[in-house]
Amino acid sequence: MKISSLINTISNMGMRYTLFRSSYEFRRRTGLLKSRFPTQPEFVNCSVTLDEWKKNAPKFFFESKESLKITKNPHSKLKEVFNEIHNNTYTYFSRTKLTLGKDYDWITNPDTGYQYELKHWSQIVDLSKQAGDIKYVWEKARFSFLYDIIRYDYHFDKDCSKLVFSEIESFLVHNPINLGPNYRCSQEISLRILNWTFALYYYRNSEELTEERFNAIMNAIYWQLHHVYNNINFSRIAVRNNHALTETLMLFLGGILFPFLPDTKKWSVKGKKWLQEEIAYQIYEDGTFLQFSMNYHRVAIQLLTWGIKLGEIHNSRLNSTVYDRAKKSLYFLRQCQDIESGKLPNYGANDGALFFKLTSDDYRVYTSQLNDLSAILYNEVTKHDESQQWYGVNNSKVITQEYNNLASFPLGGNFVINDGSTKTFLKCAQYKDRPGDADNLHVDIWVDGENYIWDTGSYKYNTTKEFSQFFSSCHGHNTVSINGKNQMLKGIRFIWNYWTKKAKASLSESTNSYSFTGQFQGFPELGNKIIHKRSLSKNKGKSKWTVLDSFQNAENLTAQLYWHFNPKTYSQIDIICKDYDGNLLNPIIEEKWCSNYYGEIESSIRHTYKSETSFETTIEIKSK
Repeated sequence: MKISSLINTISNMGMRYTLFRSSYEFRRRTGLLKSRFPTQPEFVNCSVTLDEWKKNAPKFFFESKESLKITKNPHSKLKEVFNEIHNNTYTYFSRTKLTLGKDYDWITNPDTGYQYELKHWSQIVDLSKQAGDIKYVWEKARFSFLYDIIRYDYHFDKDCSKLVFSEIESFLVHNPINLGPNYRCSQEISLRILNWTFALYYYRNSEELTEERFNAIMNAIYWQLHHVYNNINFSRIAVRNNHALTETLMLFLGGILFPFLPDTKKWSVKGKKWLQEEIAYQIYEDGTFLQFSMNYHRVAIQLLTWGIKLGEIHNSRLNSTVYDRAKKSLYFLRQCQDIESGKLPNYGANDGALFFKLTSDDYRVYTSQLNDLSAILYNEVTKHDESQQWYGVNNSKVITQEYNNLASFPLGGNFVINDGSTKTFLKCAQYKDRPGDADNLHVDIWVDGENYIWDTGSYKYNTTKEFSQFFSSCHGHNTVSINGKNQMLKGIRFIWNYWTKKAKASLSESTNSYSFTGQFQGFPELGNKIIHKRSLSKNKGKSKWTVLDSFQNAENLTAQLYWHFNPKTYSQIDIICKDYDGNLLNPIIEEKWCSNYYGEIESSIRHTYKSETSFETTIEIKSK
C-alpha cells in the first residue's frame, strides 16, 4: 500500500480499522484463521428431542402453520412463483429469473458457470474476474425463497414441507461446515439461520420434520452461530454496516430461539449488547443510515422488526435508543417515499436484498416493510398487509400517512420537498462514515408516482470498469463533475478517498415556492478548495423547477452538468439550460444505463451540458 493511501485510510477509517484489517489479512494468509473455524467439527447433540421441541419450543411470531389465522389469498402471482421454484427457476435479487437445474450444487455461479472449490472459507476469494459476482452463489443459499414456498403452502392449502426440508438437506450435503463460498460471509450465514428458523416453526408439526433432520439442522445452526460469533469483529470493525446489524441480531436471537444449544445464551447476551451499540452508531440521530442507501436502510428496518418483536415476546426488550432510532428511521423513509407508487428513490447501493418477503409486492415498493415496523412500534399502518399477520400483529389502526412539505435530514445529507403529487429529493452530505457514491447535490424528481429524473442505481458489485465507474461516480447522478473528475478520489472496490468533509444545506419556503440551497468542497484531484454550490427552487402547485449551479476556485476549468431521464416519461419533460451570461447550452444527448434492480440494466437518457462559468437549468414536466 502506498504511504499516501495508507495515511488517507487511517484518516478516513481510523487506526483501529487499519490495524484490524492488516492483522486479519495476515491471519488469513498464514492460515491462522483456520484454527478458529473447524471444517470437520464434532456433531453437537441437541439437549432437547424433536418431540420436546415441538411441545415447548421458545415463542416465535407464530406457533405453527396450524395456528395461523391469516386470510387466505390464493392469487395467481404467488402460484406462478411457486411453479417456477418447483421447476428449479429462482428469482435472484428480487427480480432476475435463473434456472439452476434439478441437481444444483450450491457452489456454482449461475451467471458465469464458475464452480468454487470446497476449501476453507478463509481461502475463498470473493472478488474474482473469472468467478464473477459471488452474490450469485450466495443468493439461493440465503434461503429467502422459502417465503414464497411457505406462503404458497398456506394460501393454497398445500403441504410443501418435503420440498423445503429437501432443499435444506441438499445444502447441508453440498456445504460441509466452514467449507466453500457459502461460509465466506457471516451475514449470509445469519440470514440462512433466520430463514431456516421461520420454516422450522411453520412446519413444526410436519411429518417431514424427523428426528434425524431436526438434529442435523440444529448441528448446522450451532456451528454457523459459532462461525458468526468468532468472526464478529470483522463485521463490527472492518465492515460496520448492515452486515454487523444482521450478525449481532442473529447472535441475540440465537440464545432466545435456541437456548438448548451450547454457548448460545452467552453469545446472546453479547449479541444484544453489540446490536444495541450498532443501532446507536449506524442509524444517525435524525433517522438516516450510515450506508447512504434506501435499500440498505430497509434491510435495517426488517432487522429491527425481528429484533424488537422477538425481544418483546421474550421479555428481553432492546434499549430505548433502539426504539428511538427505529421510529426516526420510519419517519425518514416515509418522508422520502412516493405516496402513489410506494417506491423510494433508487439512491445508494441497491443489491436487491429483501430478506423476509412476506407479500407479493414489487421489490421497489417499501410499504409493507415500513408498515410491519409501524405496526410493532405504534400498532398503526397506512394499509393492512399480509406481512403484519405473519409477525403476529393483527388489527392495527389504519392511518393516513402525513408528509411534511419540507423535510431535512442533515446528518445523512438528505432533503425532501413534498408538494402535492410531486416529490423532490436532494443530497448534500459531509461524511463521517464511508460514502458509497460521488453523488453530492444529486436531485431526484417524482410526479404522480413516476420517477422522471432519476438516480441510475448501482447495477453489480463485481462488473466491468466502465459500469463500475459510471454507476458510482458523478457521471451516473444528477450533479456536476469538473474536468471530468469526481467529487472524491476513487479508490479500490467500494472505497472513496478524500471524503467530502465540508458541506452544508438547507430548505426554506416563500409565498410561491420551496427552495433548497447547498454546497460542498471537493474535487481533490484539481485542488483542495473547489466549491460546488447548488440552489433549487420549486414552484408551489406546479411541476416546475429552477436549478442554479455555480463554482468557486474553478477558474479555467470546465464543468459538466448531468441529468438522467426515465425514457418512459422523457417526452413530457421540457428542459432548458443556460450559462452565466444567458447563453443557451446545447446538451450532448446519449443513451446510458439505469439499474432499478440489481444485476439488470435498462436504458436511460443522459443530457450533458458544459460550461466554464455556471448553469441555470429550468425543468418543467407537462401533464400526461
